[in-house]
Amino acid sequence: MRILLTNDDGVHAPGLKVLEKIARAISDDIWIVAPSEEQSGAGHSLTLTRPLRLRKHGEQHFSVTGTPTDSVMMAISHLMKDCPPDLVLSGVNRGANLAEHVTYSGTVSAAMEGAISGIPSIALSQVYSKEGMADEVPFACAEAWGERVIRKLIDVELGHRKLINVNFPAISPGEVKGVRVGRQGFHDVDMTKVIPGKDPRGYSYYWFGLDTTGAQAPEGTDLAAIRDDYISVTPLHFDLTHDGSMTALSEVFD
Repeated sequence: MRILLTNDDGVHAPGLKVLEKIARAISDDIWIVAPSEEQSGAGHSLTLTRPLRLRKHGEQHFSVTGTPTDSVMMAISHLMKDCPPDLVLSGVNRGANLAEHVTYSGTVSAAMEGAISGIPSIALSQVYSKEGMADEVPFACAEAWGERVIRKLIDVELGHRKLINVNFPAISPGEVKGVRVGRQGFHDVDMTKVIPGKDPRGYSYYWFGLDTTGAQAPEGTDLAAIRDDYISVTPLHFDLTHDGSMTALSEVFD
């Protein structure tokens, strides 16, 4: 099995090293094509206004000066054009990709790009317990459970152009209660924080932060699975059509 690895935290991210270790336990044909720098929150953005540069770091190991989507497209359409991957793995992301956050996520979008190309794709993220952990985020849960979760998922027939979103809870591997399949949830709180500051010249700047404190976790969702100390597995697809509104809209224009 030929596996393509990518992420949105950048080619040197600790989570990508964890993912490589997991992938090499499954296959010896591993390709890595990831952004040269962190691209968290890039979503499914595609670079069209500037050229991309490709750097080789080793055998079948590359970085791209662009987004996660750019990286997957570069891999499938250029580097691996004559030997396409059988599976795309994206992650392991530093931080959760749950509920509506999947729309911001470069990690999920990289897997989505793989799915659009007709390749089975899985996004993997490691939840952490508090802000400000930087590179101290522990990946032990993802590292311990990643291989067995992926092996189960690659045997599942989801249909064409689907992807799977996996989140590992912020607990030790031995505390995990199991794996729970759930739908995409919604945080139902105003999460956006605008954090102001001033640069050395006295000009204002701002950071965006996302605070999920107080969010509800309805049963059957990815949020509830993580809350209850389960690994969350959610099938996704890129078709954003809201079928329930089709009839009402059609009647308006009939």
